[in-house]
Amino acid sequence: MTATASPQTDARDLFTELTGSAPAGFWSAPGRVNLIGEHTDYNDGFVFPFAIDGRTVAAVGVRDDARIRVVSTFDPVPVEVPVADLDALFPDRRDEIVEWARYPLGVAWALQDAARAAGRADALPGVDIALASDVPVGAGLSSSAAIEGATATALNEIWGLGLSPVALAQAGRRAENDAVGAPTGIMDQMASMLGRADAGIFLDCRSLDAAVVALGFADAGLEVLVVDTRVSHAHSTGGYGERRAACERGARIMGVPALRDLTPADLDRARELMDDVTFRRVRHVVTEDQRVLDAVRLLRAEGPRSIGGLLDASHASMRDDFEISTPELDLAVDTARAAGAVGARMTGGGFGGSAIALVDHARVAEVAAAVEAAFAAAGFGAPHVFTVHPSDGAHRDR
Repeated sequence: MTATASPQTDARDLFTELTGSAPAGFWSAPGRVNLIGEHTDYNDGFVFPFAIDGRTVAAVGVRDDARIRVVSTFDPVPVEVPVADLDALFPDRRDEIVEWARYPLGVAWALQDAARAAGRADALPGVDIALASDVPVGAGLSSSAAIEGATATALNEIWGLGLSPVALAQAGRRAENDAVGAPTGIMDQMASMLGRADAGIFLDCRSLDAAVVALGFADAGLEVLVVDTRVSHAHSTGGYGERRAACERGARIMGVPALRDLTPADLDRARELMDDVTFRRVRHVVTEDQRVLDAVRLLRAEGPRSIGGLLDASHASMRDDFEISTPELDLAVDTARAAGAVGARMTGGGFGGSAIALVDHARVAEVAAAVEAAFAAAGFGAPHVFTVHPSDGAHRDR
């Protein structure tokens, strides 16, 4: 979704066009950049994302029936179903719903369980939800989690569920896994729900323990430059699922519940037991977990300029061991480094999307221009290059 004015204005206008009235309120949730820790979340490992200043806004109003209707600036054709029919639709009949609408409707479906636990499932009012966003779709910045977070935060209030941010993140993950069919972990939803300004969320994906860690980018004169390659990806298709299956296979071979339970010291034994592809998938996850731990330690002890080498090593691991990079992502990372970035890596699920670079404020324009020139010289489509800033998570706007 791409907004034309501001997400809130677009959501308001779309809601008014749909219903002829003003919404009861606006709720929003951000996308995220994963600073480091890729494909570790569904392996019960560690991740370190931060919420960004791009957001999805949900303009919501209560209906006088028990139906839920969703519309978005991405596809203004409304999708409407009875709230009571959500159980019948998900997951078995999800293909009957256009994919974008599975995200908000899937959240509503997941939240029904909480309503049942509170004895309120039969009393849920219908809602109209209009969604608008300035989080780029397909850029690896988790536009999907922003939709889920905005919807979940709105329904949590309107339906009176009283759920915690972590519970809402879990509902978003269930929507993504079962209603949409994308086998992702919980990192994106947790970052969108728990984000804080000028901070990252150090998350243990097994326990869901989360710590807010100051990033200190502004004080250090650093910016996070995003290079959206505009190469689209689809997590619900084969490449992501194949990587996840390889990780599960590796854990079985090593006799552990998840790759989280291995350390770099286990890799020599893993190499002896696995085929080359499975081993390299496992090596990425195990070393990436360690890089997350090292990044948090270095940030706390030495500040943000100390993590550049870890960002570089993370990209090399995703390129060579996990094989989820693309020529465009590699060019963005290599060019940013050559132009003076402190460190750079692809971010997100891979097979397209974005790279990030940690860049001195005074060199942002220079690095951006170098990347744009390199893409042109290579015959690639022009990238979208912009900065993002660590921001607050999901909340009611007004």
